[in-house]
Amino acid sequence: MGHIAIYVRVSTKSQDQRSQVSDLEKWASTQDGEIIWYRDKFTGKTMDRPSWNKLVSAMESGSVSKVVVWRLDRLGRTAKGLTALFEDLTKRKIGLFSLRDCLDLTTPAGRLMGNVLASVAAYETEVRAERVLAGQAAARASGKTWGGSKAGRQLSVTNEQKAQVVAMRGGKIATIARTVGLSRPTVYRLLRQEQAVPS
Repeated sequence: MGHIAIYVRVSTKSQDQRSQVSDLEKWASTQDGEIIWYRDKFTGKTMDRPSWNKLVSAMESGSVSKVVVWRLDRLGRTAKGLTALFEDLTKRKIGLFSLRDCLDLTTPAGRLMGNVLASVAAYETEVRAERVLAGQAAARASGKTWGGSKAGRQLSVTNEQKAQVVAMRGGKIATIARTVGLSRPTVYRLLRQEQAVPS
């Protein structure tokens, strides 16, 4: 029998794996058998990632019995990629369990739910991209220019800038900062105030 593969992914170096790892460690403590962790700092828009590729090789060699993730979108954010993955796992008789989604791919209901969640993950990615483009268009229309401020200079934040930051939440912090004309720390502060820090 193969090992249980726990897969952890964040999109950027600034994102923290701790929230995922804490929950997964609690789950792992209740399991028997060998558990191997695979970790990536990579975008979910592609399935071509270093640790994921190692996991795929392990699955192809028949040494994996189950893949466990914190949430389904940690595997990827394209419906096509996730659906193909589900089919491959089913064919290889490898289980898939998503902790936060309560998804178990070994059941018919789980496979149906998996395809629905794959479509939702893809939709959320498209919506975030649209928010970024809309924010950029609004910034250009209002005459905003790209670039930061001089060191030590404190700039006031307008209501319009706050609204643009919130509208673009979920996108890359650097992109939001350039678009709105604020520093990255200021963008982080505004998002924390809105309780909308990107996941």
